[in-house]
Amino acid sequence: MKKILLSLIYFLPAFLFAQYNYPVTKKVDTVTDYHGTMVADPYRWLEDDRSEETKQWVTEENKVTFGYLDKIPYRAQWLKRLEEINDYPKYSSPSRKNEYFYFSKNNGLQNQSVLYRQKSLDGQPELVLDPNKFSADGTAGLGTFSLSKDGKYAVIGKTVGGSDWRTFFVMDMTTLKYLLDSLAWVKVSGAAWKGDGFFYSRYPTPERGKELSTKNENHKVYFHKIGTSQDQDMLVYEDAANPQRFHGVFTSEDERFVFLNISDRGKGKDGNALWYFDSKDNDKIFKPIIKEVGEFNYNFLDEVDGRFLITTNDGALNRRIISIDPKNPDPANWKTVISEKPENLSSATSSGGRLFVTYLKDVTSRVYVYDLNGNLEREVKLPGLGSAGGFGGNHDDKFVFYTFTSVTFPPTIYRYDIASGKSTVFRKPEVKFNPEEYVTEQVFYPGKDGTKVPMFIVYKKGTQKNGKNPTILYGYGGFNISSTPSFSPTRIAWLEQGGVFCIANLRGGSEYGEKWH
Repeated sequence: MKKILLSLIYFLPAFLFAQYNYPVTKKVDTVTDYHGTMVADPYRWLEDDRSEETKQWVTEENKVTFGYLDKIPYRAQWLKRLEEINDYPKYSSPSRKNEYFYFSKNNGLQNQSVLYRQKSLDGQPELVLDPNKFSADGTAGLGTFSLSKDGKYAVIGKTVGGSDWRTFFVMDMTTLKYLLDSLAWVKVSGAAWKGDGFFYSRYPTPERGKELSTKNENHKVYFHKIGTSQDQDMLVYEDAANPQRFHGVFTSEDERFVFLNISDRGKGKDGNALWYFDSKDNDKIFKPIIKEVGEFNYNFLDEVDGRFLITTNDGALNRRIISIDPKNPDPANWKTVISEKPENLSSATSSGGRLFVTYLKDVTSRVYVYDLNGNLEREVKLPGLGSAGGFGGNHDDKFVFYTFTSVTFPPTIYRYDIASGKSTVFRKPEVKFNPEEYVTEQVFYPGKDGTKVPMFIVYKKGTQKNGKNPTILYGYGGFNISSTPSFSPTRIAWLEQGGVFCIANLRGGSEYGEKWH
């Protein structure tokens, strides 16, 4: 049966191709003058996604597409297997806020994960939010969930139709009922709590009917006090001279320090500026730690004895952790807490009085635990070669959670005891396949200039690597994004049929740091 299915992959598309009857796509005489260069754009009319003409064109194209797909004899069988292998409970790592642990769960085939909480790790889960019920057609989702420091309130950010726009609401976490607060036109923003309210960022209200096409400019930061209307929100920061910049605010765990992060991707700058104010000071005016937006990144990690721990690629292409005195932020006064290593520092968190620092070594995770002064305590022993993420928590946590996965290792949640350094399985998914039947290997191939480029190759045991196997080759290289090993049930259905799956780690990601990028 498998050989027959693979043969059909080769021959059926050629047979059906002759039966295609594509609709005629009209051309228009649209020509635009771009700085003296005339550029023809005959299909510009299709950019109007609300017109009846565009809708009709999409309908006709879909007839061709599904007319082809519906004739594939093994499609129903493949779909059945895809549903079966995807149908297992999927959990997020728990995060603690005072007496509650919060986590999300998808029963298997739900469109969106559901948010729960429980008073202990073995307590009875309580439903908090089910985004699947936000709208009748299921197109509304949960984009933001941010709890206040005391856990009494939460900001709920809802999205509709996959839009980047958010509408913020406030929920009373005692009753799990919404308050009257409603904040519109929020975008590129979290909710940073400070006392009886929170900071957030938004754009001016767009013109009616042009909500999805208006150019987003003048990103402003506001403070909203619980129980008030949006028109009473206090403007905290704006920069009219740089309308393309993003401005985001976040607060330290104790809410004492308020930080302003400024980025300017519109000018091709990958870095950020970082400003702050101390709530204990009389003036609440942002002061620079990193004054200007440039080519380097500066990410706040923690505050230790009045100094800020920052991860940065300034002076370290593979990133390092430095300590900055906010009252004397000149680079001459910086102190290196954890020096740059040959491997790229991919992430760092602060939890339970420790620093958890993750490096990428040949595209797989290595996690180390340091004290707050940068002294190495131990390495976290991971289950194997793959990707690890998490380790976030509060200053007083005794344990943290992390998730480990690889191409044939479903995401498994581990509980890490900070004092002993021991990891134990907290939640292991039950996926309907046997990972022991598959092989994952890493090879290196030469790039055009001789650079060794890594690639993962995954296949079923017994598969002969003779160059004749149906193969999916995936590659992505850009925006400093790494293609690390991760699990996808959809791939398993492909591998079961004798297919081979390859991940090529192209230049442009952050697999080997900024030089690789």
